Amino acid sequence: MKPNTPNRTHSDFYQRVYDLVRQIPYGHVTNYGHVARLLGSPGAARTVGYALHSLTEGTDVPWQRVVNRSGKLSLRKLGEAGEIQRRLLEAEGIEFSTDEKIDFERFGWWGEL
Repeated sequence: MKPNTPNRTHSDFYQRVYDLVRQIPYGHVTNYGHVARLLGSPGAARTVGYALHSLTEGTDVPWQRVVNRSGKLSLRKLGEAGEIQRRLLEAEGIEFSTDEKIDFERFGWWGEL
C-alpha cells in the first residue's frame, strides 16, 4: 500500500460527504449518523463531523443543516460557531424548541438509502 493511500481515501470520503450535504434542501436538517448511513458507512458519524468541521469560510456546502441525532447543535459548546449555525438555520425557517432541539418530524430530511 502506498503511504498516501489513506489520505486519498479520507479525502474521497470527505468529498462524498460534501456532495451529499449539498443535497439537503433549504429549510431541512439531518444528522451526522444519517449522512454516514447514506454513504454506506454507518459507523462514520464522527468522520462526517470532522469533514464538515474542516470546511473553510465561504464554502457552498450547507454544513449548518447537519445536527446531532437528538436534533441539537453539536457546535453549541464552541460559542460563536454554534451561534452562526443557529442563525443560519433560523434564517431558513427552522425552529428550535425550548430545550434547543429541532423537530425532525417537521424539519428532517432523510434522502434515500
